[in-house]
Amino acid sequence: MGNDKNVGVKKEKGIRKLTDRISFWKAKSQADEEERHSPKPKPKLKKIKDKTKQPKNKKFQVIEPQRKANEAKKKEARIKVEPQRKAKEAKIEAQRKAKEAKIVAQRKAKKAKIVAQRKAKEAKKKEARIKVEAQRKAKEEAKKKEEEAKKKEEEAKRTYEDELEEQLSEEEITGFQLEKTDMDKMCNRVCEMIAGYENEGTLQSELWKKLKLSSRDGSRLALKLERMGMITREKILEKQRWTYKLIIKKIPISTKSIEGAPCLTCPVQSKCSIDGEISPKTCQWIEDWVLIELKNK
Repeated sequence: MGNDKNVGVKKEKGIRKLTDRISFWKAKSQADEEERHSPKPKPKLKKIKDKTKQPKNKKFQVIEPQRKANEAKKKEARIKVEPQRKAKEAKIEAQRKAKEAKIVAQRKAKKAKIVAQRKAKEAKKKEARIKVEAQRKAKEEAKKKEEEAKKKEEEAKRTYEDELEEQLSEEEITGFQLEKTDMDKMCNRVCEMIAGYENEGTLQSELWKKLKLSSRDGSRLALKLERMGMITREKILEKQRWTYKLIIKKIPISTKSIEGAPCLTCPVQSKCSIDGEISPKTCQWIEDWVLIELKNK
């Protein structure tokens, strides 16, 4: 009995609820129809109320707080997530800027390295050029000093005879004559004196002293004898002074060497010949004379 009663109550409630919904939609449809056929009035500006109108629908009244609560939760979640998002974006931006700064720094470092290498290369080339130039200047300076030293040495070696050779012509040298002197005998005498020193030769200054000749006459006589092929002159440094040593080259023929020859007074000279019975090869007188001459020398 109790169960049937409850079922009946539930049915009545359902019928009543259904009836209410049908009447609500009928009234709403009639109002919409009337509004569609009636002229539309001008909209009136309404003041915005702070409080929103509460819907008359009970179901809406239940759902709306939940929606607002959900929106509040979402907003709170957004507010909570926003700093994280901003922090993440800031972190990404910082990483991007750091990466760009690193790339820029690498580019600058690479450029600076290239510039430094180029400058170092240029400096090295400049240093090499300076070194080569210094070597060239040093070489030129050394060459100049060497030439100057050589010139000074040549000037130091320059003697009175050298000046005479430049001043006098060949004819003046070969035609040199001493006043009141037989030049043939003088030349022979000088050559004999020089020949006495054999290959060692003698200083011309000593020879001119013995012959009582001036330095000018003695020098010109030496040049004459050299041109005649009788002597050679060798420049030497004697007591820090350059002079000439005279060495015999060709001994002149002297009459003294044949004055004692037995051939001049030989009684059989007309019969003497190289291949005859009387010959200088087998002549005892010539042999004796040669031995005597050798002993005298």
